[in-house]
Amino acid sequence: MPKLVSAKPPASLQPLYLQVKRHILENIRSGKWGTLTRVPSENDIVRSFGVSRMTANRALRELRDAGVLVRVAGVGSFVADQHAHAHPLKIRSIADEIRERGHAHRAEIISLERIRAAAELAADFGIASRSELYSSVLVHFENDRPIQLEERYVLPKLAPDYLTVDFSRTTPYDYLIRVAPLQEAEHVLRAVMPDERTRVLLTMALNEPCLLMIRRTWTAGAIASLARLYYPGSRYEMSGRFRP
Repeated sequence: MPKLVSAKPPASLQPLYLQVKRHILENIRSGKWGTLTRVPSENDIVRSFGVSRMTANRALRELRDAGVLVRVAGVGSFVADQHAHAHPLKIRSIADEIRERGHAHRAEIISLERIRAAAELAADFGIASRSELYSSVLVHFENDRPIQLEERYVLPKLAPDYLTVDFSRTTPYDYLIRVAPLQEAEHVLRAVMPDERTRVLLTMALNEPCLLMIRRTWTAGAIASLARLYYPGSRYEMSGRFRP
């Protein structure tokens, strides 16, 4: 099992449990702790960092909940296989999801423009055909591997500055959650065969299927955005745990 080399996290305004999480993530991100490496236990963290058991437990628990670590009862916690995964019903930023796995996120903007809604798209928004919408297409990368193609349509009156935002520095999700707070969301998940453009942008193999998440969000009683999120089937999975 690897040892924690620093006696105490550096001074920071962050809570102690976040400092411990950051230390573990940095070791994973650097490749020092690979898949299935056993990480320090709660007792190890308490001794090395001088934090409480509650702090150590929270850091490990949140990393397990995020899929970064896996716990084997009676044995310890281990670095998980970093096959990307997400909860199918949670609304989260793809950038936050990637960073929680200890990986680097970047986005490439394919297009950002005004469009006129065709009949089917207009019906999805409940607006007249040929109404104006804002459209963005981005590819999100995890450690320089494409992990999500995001096609998004936005109602201009709810996000009037959408086309001026630099989405290489923030995500459409993060921008919209600030200017058009989420009121309601709808998810549809499908397995589909990608078209040629999607396959190329996501560097997928021939005949490889992808996961398609269709997401509509409501703000102030109106549909604010519709996103089609494509994920390579060999690099991404949806998983969730529910209680009745």
